[in-house]
Amino acid sequence: MNLLAFDTSTEQMSIGVQCGDRQWLHAGAGGAQSSGTLIPAVLRLLDAAGLTLAELEAIVFGRGPGSFTGLRTACAVAQGLAFGAGVPVLPIDTLLAVAEEARQAQGGTQVLALLDARMDQVYAAPWAWAEPAGWQAAGETVVCAPEALALPPTAAAGGWVLAGNAFAAYGARLPSAVHALPRVAALPTARALLSLAPAGLAAGQAVAADQALPLYVRDKVAQTTAERAAAAATPR
Repeated sequence: MNLLAFDTSTEQMSIGVQCGDRQWLHAGAGGAQSSGTLIPAVLRLLDAAGLTLAELEAIVFGRGPGSFTGLRTACAVAQGLAFGAGVPVLPIDTLLAVAEEARQAQGGTQVLALLDARMDQVYAAPWAWAEPAGWQAAGETVVCAPEALALPPTAAAGGWVLAGNAFAAYGARLPSAVHALPRVAALPTARALLSLAPAGLAAGQAVAADQALPLYVRDKVAQTTAERAAAAATPR
């Protein structure tokens, strides 16, 4: 299977190309910094693999949640490359990619995925993996204060791990039941996206380029000029 995958939703940009059974991987600065480096890095990796965009079966990208600018970059690049090459796009949840990275790294099959959402919040989603179905959502994707993070209902049976990149910033503020879970440092990597892609394609989750959209979760990340002016004029 020939695939291109990338994620720019966190502080690390991750790119991967798969050609048959071989993979080529690259990591760099993510988020806003990836806007000028993602496409050149993608083209270098495709060249190393001896592939053209038209030979790909899909372009896979981490759709979010994550950095607002990073998600816009990944989505725009995926759309542009896919439209020009005439190949489908496969958007994959970044928190699902975190869960898959944790499974590959540590063998976790019940994962509460956690990413730093900045603004004193975290993104979180519980995922459970079992043969032959693979990953299934065990709850909703949320953005909340670290103190408000809750375990999924099935966590009482044990076996859950906490995976992500928010431990240093928010670990001490997590509720005691969440804080007690074993931890796996993990990001939504291209390696994880490539691993998840066959199941997503088989399930018919690929879309046309113009239908590939980011998943923000947080509805609003900034005030308008009028809202800032109104806030400034409000007596305190």
